[in-house]
Amino acid sequence: MTEPRQRGRSCPCPGVRTWVPILRWLPRYSLAWLQLDVVAGLTVGLTVVPQALAYAEVAGLPVQYGLYSSFMGCFVYCFLGTAKDVTLGPTAIMSLLVSSYAFHEPVYAVLLAFLSGCIQLAMGLLHLGFLLDFISSPVIKGFTSAASITISFNQVKNILGLQGIPRQFFLQVYETLRRIGETSALTQLLVLSFFHLSWKLEGRNALVVLFAGLVAYSFQVMGSQPLTLTGSIPQGLPAFQLPRFSMDAPNGTVPFRSMVEDMGVGLAVVPLMGLLETIAIAKAFASRNDYRIDPNQELLAMGFANILGSFVSSYPITGSFGRTAVNAQSGVCTPAGGLVTGALVLLSLAYLTSLFYYIPKAALAAVIISAVVPMFDAGIFRTLWRVKRLDLVPLCVTFLLCFWEVQYGIVAGVLVSGILLFYSIARPPIKVSEGDVLLVQPGSSLHFPAIEWLRDTVCSHALAAASPPRSIILDCRHISSIDYTVVLGLAELLQELRKHGLSLTFCCLQDPVLKVLLSADLEGFQHFPSWEETERCGGAEPRGCGADPFASTSESSLLPTRLIQ
Repeated sequence: MTEPRQRGRSCPCPGVRTWVPILRWLPRYSLAWLQLDVVAGLTVGLTVVPQALAYAEVAGLPVQYGLYSSFMGCFVYCFLGTAKDVTLGPTAIMSLLVSSYAFHEPVYAVLLAFLSGCIQLAMGLLHLGFLLDFISSPVIKGFTSAASITISFNQVKNILGLQGIPRQFFLQVYETLRRIGETSALTQLLVLSFFHLSWKLEGRNALVVLFAGLVAYSFQVMGSQPLTLTGSIPQGLPAFQLPRFSMDAPNGTVPFRSMVEDMGVGLAVVPLMGLLETIAIAKAFASRNDYRIDPNQELLAMGFANILGSFVSSYPITGSFGRTAVNAQSGVCTPAGGLVTGALVLLSLAYLTSLFYYIPKAALAAVIISAVVPMFDAGIFRTLWRVKRLDLVPLCVTFLLCFWEVQYGIVAGVLVSGILLFYSIARPPIKVSEGDVLLVQPGSSLHFPAIEWLRDTVCSHALAAASPPRSIILDCRHISSIDYTVVLGLAELLQELRKHGLSLTFCCLQDPVLKVLLSADLEGFQHFPSWEETERCGGAEPRGCGADPFASTSESSLLPTRLIQ
């Protein structure tokens, strides 16, 4: 069977089909696709139910909120998503963020989902998906690796049955190690068996939870219970209603404005990280399975999923790598598989919540740890050391600060990456060849932070030399754009050199740059299209513009060269 290939906005469809991708593949839907979608949907559903219960624990919310967050995204993405494999729902990363910004309060968590959805929807309508490109891979790797450790260790208290463990990571480590002796040998043996099953049956979380539940029920029948159980879960579907924009507190009502102020930077971090996770997953599976996605349409799908999800008490959701992998391996053909997954979650809420009472929290902890441990990428440190060591700086900053607070790690990593990016713009490599003619060759485009660097480089070689050059040539073959500040700086450089009896000639200008310089009407501006023309008119050594002296270490001329970085 041939899988349906979905296309992004690169192949626009008129009218409503542009905004509702289901209309692109639904007319071609077949019975063969339905069979595979149903199988995939059921398989993912059996995975999402135990994971949803576990991730609610990570978020610091009652476990039913994990189920409340697991079905609306499936339904919305079927209509609006552009990747056939992606499934939306609660994830370990998003649950960790919710724990940080919702303060273990369901009202905050649901409102955070609503506001995040509004932000994502606005970004999609404004086509702002490109903003995600400013979060570098080292920052993402540092965050996910740190999250893998913090989420895993956060589950140790559930494994050992400890109460009153602080949320802050370092205090959590200290308090857990101090009280580790409180756990009985029988409990430790049972937990080890759950972990063994979890690793052996990776991707079959339902079997792990079922076995653990049977063990716990057996102890209950015998009149003893060494395990901490999930406990009672409210049965039935959540009410469809607006999220609450205020919250009752012991000392009064917390208004909407105060709730927004409490969430603070989380209103930027949560929607951006949710989008980043979803789009990264969608791109990975789209490339693997030969179809394309539309990032801006994915923004719309995420936005609507979180907004509508907040109406059924969902906390923020995003794409799940593990469940998406299960979906793809099960042979899903279209996003319709999500309808089956969502229906299975609703069925569980309506009829099966009483059975969840006997699920040990240790079993849910084993499910979480087995899911997040692969997120830790030890190899990235070795790779960056070998490829580009400077990228280790944002990686390590993000990784270390995320153990303090997640938001500090992410924001600091983005800032460090930005500083490194701006430094490379402000200090582009400049190759200088000295002699009778001073040849200056910038290695990249010139933007306003770089013009003083260029002027200082030219003046330091032209004016401080024992035998000043006859003329100076600025080879612009690598400059594809300049701005107004650069134009002003070049005008000042022309005047300064002219005071010392030196001329500045431009060579190999690209058309956009030449157009800007001609429009500026610089006094004394002269340019030549090639080295041959420059040599005939100015006496420079001939060197064809087709060659790239910046990329070559061997020079045909006898002029000494220096690379300024």
